Amino acid sequence: MIFGDTSISKALGLILAHTMHLPSGTLKKGHILSTTDIQTLKNEGIEKVCGARLEKDDVAENEAALALGQLLMAKGLSLSEPYTGRCNIFSVVRGIIIPDQKQIDRINQIDEGMTLGTLEPFSQIEPGQMVATVKVIPFALPKTILDKCLEIANNGKPLLKVAPFHKKRVGFIQTRLSRTKESMLDSTTQTLVDRLTPMNGELIGEIRCNHVSDEICEAIRHLCKLNCEMVLIAGASAIVDRRDIVPTGIIKAGGNIDHFGMPVDPGNLLLLAHMSNIDIIGLPGCARSPKLNGFDWILRRRFADIPITKEDIMKMGTGGLLMEIASRPLPRTSTQSKLKSSHSKNRNAQTKIAAIVLAAGQSRRMGNRNKLLIELDRKPMITHVVNAVIDSGVSPIIVVTGYEHDKITKALHGYNVKCVINPSFNEGISTSIRLGLSELSDDIDGTLICLGDMPNVETSTMKQLISSFNSSVGPAICVPTYKGKRGNPVLWSSNFFTSMKQIAGDVGAKHIIAENSDAVYEVSFETPEITIDVDTPDALYALEPSNTMKEDDDKN
Repeated sequence: MIFGDTSISKALGLILAHTMHLPSGTLKKGHILSTTDIQTLKNEGIEKVCGARLEKDDVAENEAALALGQLLMAKGLSLSEPYTGRCNIFSVVRGIIIPDQKQIDRINQIDEGMTLGTLEPFSQIEPGQMVATVKVIPFALPKTILDKCLEIANNGKPLLKVAPFHKKRVGFIQTRLSRTKESMLDSTTQTLVDRLTPMNGELIGEIRCNHVSDEICEAIRHLCKLNCEMVLIAGASAIVDRRDIVPTGIIKAGGNIDHFGMPVDPGNLLLLAHMSNIDIIGLPGCARSPKLNGFDWILRRRFADIPITKEDIMKMGTGGLLMEIASRPLPRTSTQSKLKSSHSKNRNAQTKIAAIVLAAGQSRRMGNRNKLLIELDRKPMITHVVNAVIDSGVSPIIVVTGYEHDKITKALHGYNVKCVINPSFNEGISTSIRLGLSELSDDIDGTLICLGDMPNVETSTMKQLISSFNSSVGPAICVPTYKGKRGNPVLWSSNFFTSMKQIAGDVGAKHIIAENSDAVYEVSFETPEITIDVDTPDALYALEPSNTMKEDDDKN
């Protein structure tokens, strides 16, 4: 591949190395220059462009990424179309992903131009979740390099395996001491149900007994008669030895102790046992909490019918320190588990889009009137924006207020939105963006950032942005444009939320768009509404002349 600056006269067919923003429009990175493009660049006075030109034995980035991606396919996986040298792989089932780390390392060591990344081994996966991505770094790879990578991926042993969860019948034993509260036992049962439900587990019986080995033995035997495939035991007192009360009860029932303890914290005091073909697990005390712990690692694997030996448990130490990981995920609640399973070949059916409406400003440029409360067609301006957002079908909708919070909230009474007040609104728009993002749950895939003073932006505009976001490959920032000028609202992938939460002052997130131009999807519109905000008397007059003649009519 030839790469570098090329004179305009010789640039026909060149692959652009960098996005070019021109008065007449945008030429994105990876665009192949046409005769028309060349003439446009000449008209702009541009003499050289930086780009790449493929040679005889080169394989274009998309073709190379797709070739490797296709060889990674296995039951339970789907493949996206390649884009900018990237091909993403998604799960279509709920279960466990098992990448072949050794073979993947071999591919990544062939050449810096071919990369393959996956989730960690034995990660829990959901339908529509990305589990791996192939990314070709340059615009093309030599065919010899690609062939070496394909040879490794095509050796008969799959590089990616999906172990789906299987329905299992579960029995549960909780033991009591004299001071044990029933409310704690009730809470533990609900936490267990919340763990089991996403994995298609069924709690078919629960027995509460005294913390005595004989009673534990009888409880195990009773649950086994109910055809349980797994028995879980939450002792009132932690197991501290193989000869303790819970393991003694298991042995009396005819079970065998496989392993006690694990190098995962929290979760150290887990007991793994079996009786015939029934799994028996003595829970560590931390399993009463919904937070991730070693019990989750064992439970997930067994629901995916992945065998667990004592050697497997002893190898869990690397990465097993969980207690200081603030971002560790929580088990899905029973409500979240009702999300429909998708067997489509993309993530569209699972995409969850929220909206944040910024309505905290002081309207200084409008004089002594709060622009968001000015009536247009007999309704406050802010309600026009909120109505359009609601009709777009996104959820949840967060309205960030600040200045005249009570009046804005009153205007939105009865609307299906959540109003949150920003006490730091006078420090700039960044504080409202950060607050709005903090209100979103972890399962949100993207959010529209909408301005409260753009009442002419229509629902159809928002739906078109959402459609573009759904059809994109990988993280995206969908930006509306009119005649090459960018506007609002902008739809942000959740991959950029962390960066957005770090902005400060009276600035938005434009610099993040500039820093991630490869992820920007410009969606062109034929009308200028996406560029018009009503923040001055002149803008208001242009929108509705009659409004400049009347006072802000706020009837408290």
